[in-house]
Amino acid sequence: MTSPAALPPFASDNYAPAHPEVLAAMAAANDGYAVAYGEDPWTARLAERTRELFGAGATVFPLLNGTGANVVSLMATTPRWAGVVASDVAHVNTDENGAPERVGGLKLLTRPTVDGRLTVADVESWAGELGDVHRAQPAVLTLTQSTELGTVYTVEELRALVDAAHRLGLAVHVDGSRLANAAAALGVDLRALTTDVGVDVVSLGAAKNGGMIGEAVVVLGPDDAPTPAAADARRAAAEAVPYLRKSTMQLASKARFVSAQLLALLGEPGTATAPGGAADGAPLWLRNAANANATAARLRAGVESLGTDAVRVTRPTEANAVFATLPRAAADRLRERTRFYDWADGETPERVEVRWMSSWATTPAEVDAFVAALTEALTETEAPAGAAAGAAEGVPAEVL
Repeated sequence: MTSPAALPPFASDNYAPAHPEVLAAMAAANDGYAVAYGEDPWTARLAERTRELFGAGATVFPLLNGTGANVVSLMATTPRWAGVVASDVAHVNTDENGAPERVGGLKLLTRPTVDGRLTVADVESWAGELGDVHRAQPAVLTLTQSTELGTVYTVEELRALVDAAHRLGLAVHVDGSRLANAAAALGVDLRALTTDVGVDVVSLGAAKNGGMIGEAVVVLGPDDAPTPAAADARRAAAEAVPYLRKSTMQLASKARFVSAQLLALLGEPGTATAPGGAADGAPLWLRNAANANATAARLRAGVESLGTDAVRVTRPTEANAVFATLPRAAADRLRERTRFYDWADGETPERVEVRWMSSWATTPAEVDAFVAALTEALTETEAPAGAAAGAAEGVPAEVL
């Protein structure tokens, strides 16, 4: 008897391969010599493209990974004695091994959240700390978009949060490792979720959306800032990032290969942005994110179509993540064919909440095969009805 065929992993969009267009761009950048450390034509074109997408005063700094982008961004917007207001489930809090604290010397000031999203009240709750020498001073608000729980801040929610932060004198940083997924879900462009709502600094993701290695820090333009204080903070951040990027070991010597990837995703200067859809003419970032979101929606629909309480979707599916609870035994059986992560305890000790994620590379056929495998796992681990009834009445299962 042959073993069931293995399925692609549904653990993280980080598992996906680099997109062929990204690889082709890197290969094209490998033609001859180029000045190192970002003084190359690809990085120059990326700077131009960034200004097109985020505003005339925006500056971009390619670097090596998402944790580095977050730490550099936060260090550039805070003094050494400051704190960072964040969601309790923010990536900077749960999955970066204390890097903001260890490397940046910054205390994280967290609030428990519903579905991963901070509220205006969460931000305003830190007002009493301001001016207290015994407290780390809140200096920057970091927002994860989309969140670690697969939810998305709307444009209106972002604007309200940014306004609240600026009223308190806080800068605003967006951890945009999945910013593309949020924009695709809302049908808006990248500027609508950043520059237009007053965000100051963005960690712009690539690896989770078809890139290989590399992200970027984008400091938004001072002329687009909603207040003079925010404009000054942006100028200071833009001056600080180059030095922070180098001192935190995030400056790539052959930066052209990082910039080439970002150009492949964002489009060369002068190309259309196509915020409203994911047609063939849309930029790669949007096509990739739209596919990840669509296959996650298909996965959720497939799970819900099973019509059984054995598996229950637990959280909104607004980007490319599906959360559900199911019996631990079924999760273990399913894991024999595909990889995914346990997220939290389930409703009972016998159940577990898991996270299933799709990516730019996930196909509808792979989703359907996953749902079929889930069905098999639930069936194979379900106790026979007679045994369950006998156990409930105190009759040993082996005598039934």
